Amino acid sequence: MPPRTKPLRKDAQRNRDLLVTTARELFAARGLDVSLDEIARTAGVSSGTLYNHFPERADLVEAVFADRVATVAEIAEHALAMADPWAGLVHFLERVCELQAADRGYNDLVSRRLPQAPPTEEHARGYESMVRILDRARESGALREDVTLEDMAFLTWGTARTVEATAAVRPQAWRRHLALMLDGLRATAARPLPEPPLRPDELAEIMRACS
Repeated sequence: MPPRTKPLRKDAQRNRDLLVTTARELFAARGLDVSLDEIARTAGVSSGTLYNHFPERADLVEAVFADRVATVAEIAEHALAMADPWAGLVHFLERVCELQAADRGYNDLVSRRLPQAPPTEEHARGYESMVRILDRARESGALREDVTLEDMAFLTWGTARTVEATAAVRPQAWRRHLALMLDGLRATAARPLPEPPLRPDELAEIMRACS
């Protein structure tokens, strides 16, 4: 049996919840680079209180976006339940990109994390579903044979930068960007690619540099 976690006192739980809510709002508006001291100050608690609950920035980010991880896993499962594998792939990518467009912090997060070794059970659930989404689309003949999971990083990075660059002028421009990329993923559009796909270890190195 896993060790029991001692429940927080009411005031400590209130402070933790307040920090998560404040961080979520600031990340959504300005991205992940908001300082932890500013988050504590805006929440009305000391920096010491923040670090007591979240010793590392990654701990706070994990808490803020835990619900998004679960949402992506649910989107993936819905995509897998769709009869048409290509429609499932399109559905998954469109819904994830909508989350990116609505939240600058999440947009930053996915461009630094996807895909990579899943650190939690919820991440693992979404990761495995994503693999199956690609496999189904490939096996149906709709997705080009040479597309790998690591190639999805290109789509994520491209969409993230498009969302960031166009948000103030044309908030929905990412949809055109995504549609163009999806056409390039179709088996009917396949041409020999000039470079081999990124290896998982190469992608991991890139992601570490982006973090």
